[in-house]
Amino acid sequence: MQASNPGTSIGGIDVARIAELREAEAAAFRKARPNSEAKLGNGIAGFLGGVPMHWMTDWPTPFPILVDGAKGATITDIDGNRLDDFCLGDTGSMLGHSPPAVARAIRRQAARGLTYMLPSEDALAIGTLLQQRFGLPYWQIATTATDANRFALRVARAVTGREKILVFNGCYHGSVDETMVRLIDGKPVNRPGLAGEFRDLTRATKIVEFNDVPALEAALADRDVACVITEPVLTNSCMVLPDPGFHDALRRLTRAAGTLLLIDETHTISTGPGGYTKKHGLEPDLFVLGKPVAGGVPASIWGMSEEVATRYGAYNRTKEPGYSGMGTTLSANPLQFAAMRATLEEVMTEEAYAHMDRLARRLDAGLTAVIQRNKLPWHVARVGARVEFICAPGPLHNGGEAEKAHAPELEAAIHVALVNRGVLIAPFHNMMLISPVTTSAQVSRLIAAFAAVAARLTA
Repeated sequence: MQASNPGTSIGGIDVARIAELREAEAAAFRKARPNSEAKLGNGIAGFLGGVPMHWMTDWPTPFPILVDGAKGATITDIDGNRLDDFCLGDTGSMLGHSPPAVARAIRRQAARGLTYMLPSEDALAIGTLLQQRFGLPYWQIATTATDANRFALRVARAVTGREKILVFNGCYHGSVDETMVRLIDGKPVNRPGLAGEFRDLTRATKIVEFNDVPALEAALADRDVACVITEPVLTNSCMVLPDPGFHDALRRLTRAAGTLLLIDETHTISTGPGGYTKKHGLEPDLFVLGKPVAGGVPASIWGMSEEVATRYGAYNRTKEPGYSGMGTTLSANPLQFAAMRATLEEVMTEEAYAHMDRLARRLDAGLTAVIQRNKLPWHVARVGARVEFICAPGPLHNGGEAEKAHAPELEAAIHVALVNRGVLIAPFHNMMLISPVTTSAQVSRLIAAFAAVAARLTA
């Protein structure tokens, strides 16, 4: 699927018009942020590339927004510009910035110690909360979803005695090395942008297209795959929803091949309090969730079935203690426990998700109406409170199609234009999140801003 003719247009928009919009909006962005430009225009002294973390250079704005503070679903920069925040820390603050219950828990725990490498009383509640909410009986705490995925894959290899894993083209599971592969012209290769990697990762990683059941069956036929790791919905490029029956086939084929299934819900927790897994009755052997699970405090969880836990216990008894390759010193600290308990008990509620879903449906419909009114060859995709407009026809069926639908130059122009109209969305693609504290007025402003930009592009 091609989004447009790259020589003359992108996403149905003339490239000259895109460039004109980008230039005008960049100038407006600078004019509104003189203090930020003075402090950030040449980068921050002492940081590689002028930013504390290199992802911050991926924002399409002339320089990053220098934040003064954030509350609820609003972020304010040091020049006093207030933005309706639909990026929400790329899901880390999906539940809103500093939910009051989480902020109270952090303040309370901060006075009692930040890390002990021992459990606190909050840990006594969390184990049961995780069992009840996500359905698996045994859990561990880590600090990032990358860590949790890495540890869960290590367990999968240990209990199956198999080296290989399988991923879907277009996947993203943090910076886990084995998942950093993609299909180019149908051939598996290391991701071209991967730094400092000399190994051929495709030796131990198989890759097929999402929704391609015959390819999946063929890849599992040799019974050499320890684990399939996947999101229920591909979310980290242009959103790809599962075809009807795909997850049933995935579970059936993995079981038949003796392959474990790891579901990574770090983004698709937008579906509901128990994630896509709970809502749609998936039956993973391993489960990972990071980003918002502690309300914005760095934390992640990974769980396993009774069978996997039993097999891992037997495996572990054959090994010398220590140096398992799993765990980090600051993981499972009392600050994580306090924030996670408050999040699970008081923030990630059915009522909160009902509000999120209602506004996400309204946003989906509003953006779709704008696209249709302007006769744009675009579409909108949604999984729960996570909404994305895609500058290509849809729906998309796999990562290969998503890669071709991605329109970086057009998206960058739209993003800066939205910021200038008071709206912040995710920088990497066109993702928007609805939080429990996002208001109907904020959704209205986003739809209006999107309409204004679309009209400018199509005038």
